[in-house]
Amino acid sequence: MILDPAITVHTPQWLWLSTAIRGLDHAVESICSVQSSPLIEATCLHALRLFSDALPRTRDDPGDLEARLRCLQAGWLAAMGILRVPYGASHGIGHSLGAVTGMSHGYTSCIMLPHVMRFNYDVTREAQARIASAMGRDDGDAPQAVAELIAALGLPTRLRDQRVQPEQFEHIAAGAMENLWVRTNPRRIERAADIEALLRAAW
Repeated sequence: MILDPAITVHTPQWLWLSTAIRGLDHAVESICSVQSSPLIEATCLHALRLFSDALPRTRDDPGDLEARLRCLQAGWLAAMGILRVPYGASHGIGHSLGAVTGMSHGYTSCIMLPHVMRFNYDVTREAQARIASAMGRDDGDAPQAVAELIAALGLPTRLRDQRVQPEQFEHIAAGAMENLWVRTNPRRIERAADIEALLRAAW
C-alpha cells in the first residue's frame, strides 16, 4: 500500500474532509462495537488521535502534506475494523440515508454519528470515555468532541441543510431496519420509531 499525500491535494476539500469523518466513524463504531477487539481498538484510538490533530490542519492549509499524510494513516488505521468487528447505527442509518436521498457517505457520518453516539452512550460509556480521551477531551463527552470537530471543519451537521425532508423519515427508517449494522448497534434498536427519533434529532 502506498500513502502519497501529494496526490490528495487535488481532492475537493468537502470530499477530503467529509471522507475523513467517515473514517472517524469507522474508528468510533469499531471501538464501541458489540464484538470489540483489543487490536482494532488500539488502531482506531490512534486513528482518532491522528485525525483530531491533523484534520483541522488540512482544512486551514490544504497544502500541509505532513498533516495530509497523518490523515491518510488515520484512515488506514480506522479501516482495520472493516469486516472484522460489527458496526452500529451510524453506518446502518447512513446507508439508508444515502439510498433514499442521494446524500454522500461522508455527509451521512457528519450528521448522524454524534446523535447515534448519544443514543448509545449509556451502554458504551467506558468505550466513549476512551474515544474522548483520544480526541483530547477529559470529561468523557465523546459525542460532543466529535460534533465540535465536525462543526469546526465547516461540514454539515443537520439533515435539513442537505434538503432531507421529514416526509422521508419513514422510508429511511424502514430501509435502515433491514441493515446489518442497525441490527448490531450496541443499544438494541427494535422499532423503526427509534430510527425516526434519531432522524428528527438530526433534522
